[in-house]
Amino acid sequence: MAASEENSALFPIFILTIMAIPIVPYTITKLCRAATKKSKSIHCQCSECSRSGKYHKSIFKRISNVSTCSNMTLLLLWVVMIILVYYIKTMSREIEIFDPFSILGLEPGAPESDIKKKYRRLSIQYHPDKNPDPEAHKYFVEYIAKAYQALTDPIARENYEKYGHPDGRQGFQMGIALPQFLLNIDGASGGILLLWIVGVCILLPLVVAVVYLSRSSKYTGNYVMHQTLSTYYYLMKPSLAPSKVMDVFIKAAEYMEIPVRRTDDEPLQKLFMLVRSELNLDLKNIKQEQAKFWKQHPALVKTELLVQAQLTREFAALSPSLQSDFRRILETAPRLLEELMKMAVIPRNAQGHGWLRPAIGVVELSQCIIQAVPLSARKTTGGSPEGIAPFLQLPHINETTIKKVARKKVRTFQELHDMDSQERAELLIQTGGLSSAEVQDIEMVLDMMPSLTLEVTCETEGEEGIQEGDIVTIHAWINVIRVNGLIGALPHAPYYPFQKEENYWFLLADSVSNNVWFSQKVSFMDEAAAVTAASKSIEESMEGSGANVKETSRAVAEAVEKVKGGSRLVLGKFQAPSEGNYNLTCYCLCDSWLGCDRRTNLKLKILKRTRAGTRGAVLADEGPIMDDGVEEDEDNEGEEYDDDYESEYSEDEEDDQNTKNKQQAANGTVNKHGNAAESSGSDEE
Repeated sequence: MAASEENSALFPIFILTIMAIPIVPYTITKLCRAATKKSKSIHCQCSECSRSGKYHKSIFKRISNVSTCSNMTLLLLWVVMIILVYYIKTMSREIEIFDPFSILGLEPGAPESDIKKKYRRLSIQYHPDKNPDPEAHKYFVEYIAKAYQALTDPIARENYEKYGHPDGRQGFQMGIALPQFLLNIDGASGGILLLWIVGVCILLPLVVAVVYLSRSSKYTGNYVMHQTLSTYYYLMKPSLAPSKVMDVFIKAAEYMEIPVRRTDDEPLQKLFMLVRSELNLDLKNIKQEQAKFWKQHPALVKTELLVQAQLTREFAALSPSLQSDFRRILETAPRLLEELMKMAVIPRNAQGHGWLRPAIGVVELSQCIIQAVPLSARKTTGGSPEGIAPFLQLPHINETTIKKVARKKVRTFQELHDMDSQERAELLIQTGGLSSAEVQDIEMVLDMMPSLTLEVTCETEGEEGIQEGDIVTIHAWINVIRVNGLIGALPHAPYYPFQKEENYWFLLADSVSNNVWFSQKVSFMDEAAAVTAASKSIEESMEGSGANVKETSRAVAEAVEKVKGGSRLVLGKFQAPSEGNYNLTCYCLCDSWLGCDRRTNLKLKILKRTRAGTRGAVLADEGPIMDDGVEEDEDNEGEEYDDDYESEYSEDEEDDQNTKNKQQAANGTVNKHGNAAESSGSDEE
């Protein structure tokens, strides 16, 4: 009986331990994350972003952020733990170790005469003949008499001093820390104990395993359905135009699960009339095209119209029920577009190359969704390869303002961006008709926009040239510069209702053959992770080339300084193709900003595979070839690229003429600033 009471008393301690094991580390992790958040503002401060309320946290929003389901659950669990601690503390006072000296109120080692005197006094107070109280009787028998016996009987005292118990050595006992009513096997308690054991030991692990396996079988690590990846993989085509990427994007399984309500028919009809010009319908057969559009799956129709509502900024036409679906679509869009990008650049042929054209289309769609700019605005107009789309991402800028500014020979976004701030302000105020406050907002956004530079090298480690079949190492540094001095920042996106981090895609591609040789996602948000990745990559690269410890340490220190200065390292490998000259292009594409993409041209010369230990010679009349087989391309060779790519990512013709005869002095290094390309090589080739 005593053993069962002891086990029952240990049950709260058992529950407290089980709760504390996961809760304490989780709470510490959450507090550390909250403490390490940068206090520096990394989002846009313009009036449009402030009005969006996306970054402004009122007292109610702060309370709602704190009072999330996870936080409230965590708080409730901590309250339960505190109650258990208080209960255990109170219970520990009641359950005391048997100490006869303490029971009789004596000091340890008191003589027998003092023990007898104290026993007589307590007998007068607690003996049943003197005190009829049942509790006094119980206390006298179980404590006072037993303590007196333990101290006066020679054998009992010897047992107590040796084993801590008057009855001598106690046997080893094992028990279950469960409540007393569950330990009573008689009657219904036996069934309760059985249910407890079955539920905790069998059913609970089984339920957790089933839930985890069902979810993991349905979703990837990026919380995208496996069915979506399968659909994207099979619908992705090498000739997929940027305007057709939308048709693949909306077929995600996540969007097919969006509910279709009869009450949404009328608002969707009105929305269709507002965005009809963006749906690529044949105007000659508009009735047939409209009928064909509405015959699609209702979820596809709804998704495409809501995405077009974001692109055209037709938010007022959305009903309250459509607003929730609209936010759901936009919230999952970045994850789906990232997976769609991976499906575009995933190796598709024997050489392990992906497809360039659909990859560019995915990035363009991402830019338009984040900045709420129509895809039709990207069409080449007025000498601008990207159309008026980059202008529309600026606050207070519309098509009327763009037309007014174009009269002053400012037809491209780059021209407006490169102007002096005072000159730009005069142009926007006097010609564009904007106020000084609106111009100040535009300046804030321009200061927030990233300016990218690329520095790329390709080489075969430990060799002087690149032969067919070699494993080529691409080593690229991407540097971002902002006028406001930030490195990682959240883009200006007042019409996108969620916070979105900037991401960049580095692509090494052959635009003529539409092949992507190498791709990697780059982020400027986590500096610590970038330092770790760059240090590890440089160490492995230096060790592979046979460098000593001192040289490796110096290279790692230089890489760390570059990362802290706003650069990110892209390091990868690809297999050299067959012998020949390859005109490649390095793209750095931003998924959030329009007009910030950069590219640089490379000419990669692959030598013929010779016998073991020898390398093929390079003819002198083929132009100056770098040691590692990389020759820098000339800007006037940009005409070789496909017209579609040229219209999407074209270079300034004037800069091409100015830099036509410049040559690169570094060994196999291409350093590009902006869209202008430094050229080397010879036209004689």
